Amino acid sequence: MPKLSVIVPFYNVQQYAPDTLVSLRANARPDFEFVLVDDHSQDETPAILERAADELSDIAQVRYIRHDHNGGLATARNTGLDAARGEYLAFLDGDDWLAPGHLSELVAAIEGLGCDFVRTDHVRAAARARTVHRVPFGRRDEVLDPREAILPAERTTSVDYAYAWAGAYHRRLLDRGLLHFTDGLRTAEDRPWIWKLHREAESFAVVSLLGVFYRRGVASSLTQIGDVRQLDFIRAFDQVIEETAADRDADRLLPKAVRTYCAIIAHHLSDGGKFEPAVARQLRTMSAAALKRMPQDVLGEVLETMDMDRSVTLRRLRRRISTAKGAA
Repeated sequence: MPKLSVIVPFYNVQQYAPDTLVSLRANARPDFEFVLVDDHSQDETPAILERAADELSDIAQVRYIRHDHNGGLATARNTGLDAARGEYLAFLDGDDWLAPGHLSELVAAIEGLGCDFVRTDHVRAAARARTVHRVPFGRRDEVLDPREAILPAERTTSVDYAYAWAGAYHRRLLDRGLLHFTDGLRTAEDRPWIWKLHREAESFAVVSLLGVFYRRGVASSLTQIGDVRQLDFIRAFDQVIEETAADRDADRLLPKAVRTYCAIIAHHLSDGGKFEPAVARQLRTMSAAALKRMPQDVLGEVLETMDMDRSVTLRRLRRRISTAKGAA
């Protein structure tokens, strides 16, 4: 069994994949496994991966898998999880990269703490600018109950830091069904995943490692594209609400889930200019329906405590639901 499996999905990233692969080489060990998943790229990415898999196999264990059709990031990660054999698991996206030696430090951290998973800080890279982003949780190098890192509702917490690649995970979480993503989600795939992890895992810790470089502003990234795939955030957060409502601590946790959902809806509505007109209309319709599906008592309390701009935007949308219902 490899000590660590790193799952790396790629899709049309021929410009960035070489940097990603060089960083894997700088982290390679004979007991590390790199699972490279090409999600049916249409550029030169598959050829780059085939060459890299051959070269990396001299210094690490490598598995290269190519999808017959494009399924999205969540599906590609699931393919990697199904193939991975490591005692520990980690993720990296095909346009990001790692500092040399980061993976060895990551494994040492999770082994030393003996917990289900660890979370790390990361560096955000936008052109030549570099900014450090910290896990929004103050206690470091201490094993804790991940459920207790979900709240408070009105602050940014660990479930808002949803980056799967910012950490490492023990295989027992995979065996318990806690590491797979909702198949087919094109965006916000990390949101139901991080919530489930914090509700159902038994232990976690935050460690002050700074070795993941997250590339922002990539033209092919869905965060830069205003098409209908962006609306998958609604399906993702519907899942968060549904699963949290069934939790034993639903009364405590639902306000946080609803508040986050509302904040994301308000963000997309305020940024509506990036969407194609038909998608923008669909966004408003689907967002209105989402507000109607939320637990109305919790939604009312959340809207009372949100800032004025977002609260007004969401109340307007909510009133449209009531007006349309009354007219019908």
